[in-house]
Amino acid sequence: MPVDAHLLAAFTVSTIVALVTPGPDMLFVLGCGMRGGPRAGLLATLGVITGDALYVVAAVTGLAVMLTTFPVVFTMLKLAGAAYLIHLGVQMIRRRKDGEVGDPAAGGMPGRRAFLNGVVSSAANPQTFTFMVAFLPQFIDPAAGPVWAQFAVLGGVLIVLEFLADGTVGVLAGRIGGWLRERRAARRRIDTATGSLFIGLGVRLAAER
Repeated sequence: MPVDAHLLAAFTVSTIVALVTPGPDMLFVLGCGMRGGPRAGLLATLGVITGDALYVVAAVTGLAVMLTTFPVVFTMLKLAGAAYLIHLGVQMIRRRKDGEVGDPAAGGMPGRRAFLNGVVSSAANPQTFTFMVAFLPQFIDPAAGPVWAQFAVLGGVLIVLEFLADGTVGVLAGRIGGWLRERRAARRRIDTATGSLFIGLGVRLAAER
């Protein structure tokens, strides 16, 4: 194994601690699950980890230099991600108002849309990239083997753990949301709450320094 066993154990524990703390990705998955059901929550998780995997590849290939050398790229990505999340939130609230209250499917979120939104939301958040670049090297030992292989192993472990954590949240939220969506008033509140959550995430991302 290209990664030192002690470093891998420390990395796994540190990652679990980081993942159990609710962050933008987990809140995004939670909102998708509540609105679209367990399948949407799970596919949103797959979308998020797909975006994260792109950042792992970027970290491995050394694209960190681009974001550190050209801060404007970081800022543009951050603002684009924030605008996208705010747009999603506004659309959800508007669809709540425009949807037919007698339609049990009104206000739902198709699985494909949940996945694509997860990919874009994650990939458009450069804070994830910054975390990868700052966090992963702490557990790299150049003497243990090829650095790229160690990055790949640690990135793979992170993605698997994130899938388990966020996927569980998405499925549970979907089951609770499914029960609530059978009730008209509750369904309206879910759409409003989810839309407000996404708007809040967008504002938070734009305000972060």
